[in-house]
Amino acid sequence: MAELAVVGGGGAMPPPKLISYLSSLLQRVADSNDLAAAEEEGEGVSVFHGVRRPGISVRSYLERIFKYANCSPACFVVAYVYLDRFTHRHRSILINSFNVHRLLITSVMVAAKFMDDIKSEALFWLGNEVMACREMPLKPAKNVYYNNAYYAKVGGISTREMNLLEVDFLFGLGFHLNLTPATFHSYCAHLHAETLLLRPSPPPPPSPLNDDLIISIPNTYNTTTTTTTISSSSLAIQKQQHPQLAV
Repeated sequence: MAELAVVGGGGAMPPPKLISYLSSLLQRVADSNDLAAAEEEGEGVSVFHGVRRPGISVRSYLERIFKYANCSPACFVVAYVYLDRFTHRHRSILINSFNVHRLLITSVMVAAKFMDDIKSEALFWLGNEVMACREMPLKPAKNVYYNNAYYAKVGGISTREMNLLEVDFLFGLGFHLNLTPATFHSYCAHLHAETLLLRPSPPPPPSPLNDDLIISIPNTYNTTTTTTTISSSSLAIQKQQHPQLAV
């Protein structure tokens, strides 16, 4: 994957939480499959497989796509559906750190093109499901449409490779691009469940004091040790004297 260049036309809108949820899920899947590949052999290698791991994280890569591709958050849900369909049709191709970036830029591009081709009157049902999924806006802020060369620049690959990945991805899906409201809603719910994994665990409640808690406080000036006994009914300090070291 080539070095990512600065692309013109990027918006200043901060990435939605959906990007964090999706990147967390895909990063966890990629890490798990990386460990499995290190122990086993026989994993399929496709055109999406890179020679080495890209130096950009999944989250940063998704944020870059969101910034420059002008896609609505709903587009990333559709891309997630396509990724799941693709991997279910090709069990030997596992999402890992070598192919997740190319799979992402391809699935987002295909999803963006599919949503652009849907007629406005056919968007009504999808729009209702989008509202149910944290009120994600259905359309991007600007009605701008990009070609494969632009998506290739966003993804850090060549236009020739972008064209190849798109064709392979479409055939891999069997050109099954349509999705029902129930399907869209179920994938929204799955991504929303990812928030439970991202939330920090609450601190454990403080343990109750024992009847007798002994705390030893060393004296740094001599060998005297002060032992403090904390009782539920009284507080006593006992000192134990030790012989001084001979000079």
